[in-house]
Amino acid sequence: MGEVINMSLRKIRIDEDPVLRKKAKEIKHIDEDIKKLIDDMSDTMYEAPGVGLAAPQVGVSKRLVMVDVGDGQGLQVFINPKIIKKEGELEEGLEGCLSVPGIYGDVKRQLKITVKAINRKGKGITVEASAFRARAIQHEIDHLDGILFTDKAVNLHKKEDIEEELEEKHTDDRLVSLIQEIKEKRLKISQ
Repeated sequence: MGEVINMSLRKIRIDEDPVLRKKAKEIKHIDEDIKKLIDDMSDTMYEAPGVGLAAPQVGVSKRLVMVDVGDGQGLQVFINPKIIKKEGELEEGLEGCLSVPGIYGDVKRQLKITVKAINRKGKGITVEASAFRARAIQHEIDHLDGILFTDKAVNLHKKEDIEEELEEKHTDDRLVSLIQEIKEKRLKISQ
């Protein structure tokens, strides 16, 4: 018999939900409820599938985000994250969001950041991130301040409008392989 996996998925809140516009509260203690929230959020993110998720996106106004952009670093959890250093040029890149389904837009973000946070075990961490990982972390931290990517984006597009363009250019092979990797992780979780 296969191993029984107990997945707890949470409902992803969509654009007009007021929780997405609130400034999230700092987490004072990492108790069993916070650990359960982390587990539920990771299940929800991989099932969606997505590359990042913030607690407000599942209706919890707490300063907690996670990312897994498929670059081999795995899932990173950030409790009470703060960007303490920004480096490099601003780079414009295509973004979407689980809370704004079917819409994409170009957003300018820092190429390299340093984030200070607490991990799941309550240990202080400092993480340097660049490229797509830096973009994802900045996107998720924005959620903690009630900011959606659509507030910063230019050239908003419906998913259908850009799918053909992405297929023609094949510019986002990294995204295609990332989606494939997420689907594979979902398959492993469900087995």
